[in-house]
Amino acid sequence: MRILIIEDEEAIAAALQSIMLKNKYLTDVCYDGISGLDSAMTGIYDVIILDINLPKMNGFEVLRTMRLNRIATPVLMLTAREEIADKVAGLDIGADDYMTKPFDTDELLARIRSLGRRSSGAVCENALSFHDVSLNLSTYELTCRNSSLKLGLKEFCIMELFIKNGSAVISKEQLIEKIWGYDSNAEYNNVEVYISFIRKKLLHIGSEVTIKTVRGVGYCLSAGK
Repeated sequence: MRILIIEDEEAIAAALQSIMLKNKYLTDVCYDGISGLDSAMTGIYDVIILDINLPKMNGFEVLRTMRLNRIATPVLMLTAREEIADKVAGLDIGADDYMTKPFDTDELLARIRSLGRRSSGAVCENALSFHDVSLNLSTYELTCRNSSLKLGLKEFCIMELFIKNGSAVISKEQLIEKIWGYDSNAEYNNVEVYISFIRKKLLHIGSEVTIKTVRGVGYCLSAGK
């Protein structure tokens, strides 16, 4: 899952990013409303954490502009503003959830997971499955029958993206945007290297699932060798 953090206080942004990284979430951070809106408009994020008091453009305007442009990414407003009127305004504009600072880390992560499930349509909180493989979202293990192994962060996020999309083809451009980030310098060979890693791990655990190359387009999961 990839999360966008729009927060102008660098210490809070760094703390949020650290929390997300420890929980295997990829993150990008923007420190003002305009750059945050630009990133949000790409549509590549699964969840957005949005402050209200931002320079250049406040969080309400960021959210309003997103919804007017049909960007449906779930948004958690995380702000020091506790007034009921602010909460009502945020939810009416299109926020999916609202938390005040200071926040409890476990509660924040629970709300992020909830919004992530809403975004992906997933029902099970702890695992995703495709054919004979299961990806544990808590331990980051890829399992086939009695064999399992842990995935690295990018391997985990790539496999999560594939399983959530079933047999649909995912382009290299989509993989770079979702896993490395919209402004990343990552190239196609970076994608190819990680796809190779995952293919070897699927073979190692004896799965029939393969990552099929769709020439000139991208990759997709296949349920047979």
